[in-house]
Amino acid sequence: MDDQHFLESEWDYCLVLDACRYDVFSEVYDEYLDGTLEKRRSVGSSTPEWAYRTFTEEHDIAYFSGNPFINDLGIPLNELKWGASCDYEWSASNHISNVFDVWKSGWDDDLGTVPPDGIAEAFYNNQGAVEEADRTVLHYMQPHAPYLARGKGQKLKQIQKGIRKQEEAEQSEDGGGGALASLGDTIRPKVEDRLEGSELAQKAGLWLELDPTEVVTNGTREAAMALYEENLRIALESVADIVDDLDGTVIVTADHGEAFGEEGVWEHHIETYIPALMEVPWLEVE
Repeated sequence: MDDQHFLESEWDYCLVLDACRYDVFSEVYDEYLDGTLEKRRSVGSSTPEWAYRTFTEEHDIAYFSGNPFINDLGIPLNELKWGASCDYEWSASNHISNVFDVWKSGWDDDLGTVPPDGIAEAFYNNQGAVEEADRTVLHYMQPHAPYLARGKGQKLKQIQKGIRKQEEAEQSEDGGGGALASLGDTIRPKVEDRLEGSELAQKAGLWLELDPTEVVTNGTREAAMALYEENLRIALESVADIVDDLDGTVIVTADHGEAFGEEGVWEHHIETYIPALMEVPWLEVE
């Protein structure tokens, strides 16, 4: 299995599916796209790590980001108070020429995430920037939770609102930390602080995105993976629509995978090098 070689590979457009496992992708992609699929090894097991290890110089890229960690705010990852939990002194604005914060402009409060249509809309509305850049990245949030069928996302909502509040606090120099009021936003950090790295803590985060009835009936893994595949299919439908308008070499890949209990790991965490998180698709679209 080759390394991902994200920037070293030849492409004009790269469509990044956040937290997309190779195995699930390989089972369903050909219902939506034609092309040559490879399994490649990512450089990181989470978005902050992937970004930090991928974009190390200055790159002329129009980057449409549904992920709040890749933003144009200029706040280093190690200073983000919400969600990053890493020591990486990296910010997208120092390495990527033009970042579009679709996690702001295309955010859907009901879904708790950026749906695929938000990425597409931002892309079509900024064709001038696309034409000026050497290459273009569209970073979709799916199949990453929250799962669109439920419309009750909590995890990304916490991160998105927290980063916004941090930005506002820093701009006003009042030192605010972006405290949030929702039950999920309150519980999750406390659970993770108390049980950092444990399987129970990781499951607690995932449970925020699931229907308790489905968890009881089918188990956490089965309930989550069914919704995960559905999220991937929703993303692939959007990708298939936009690919027809792209002139050049198009790649569909992922920043990292997603774990559903493999080796006691749930979701995705930095520097957790297991196959479920490190093996990603690399599809050259025909």
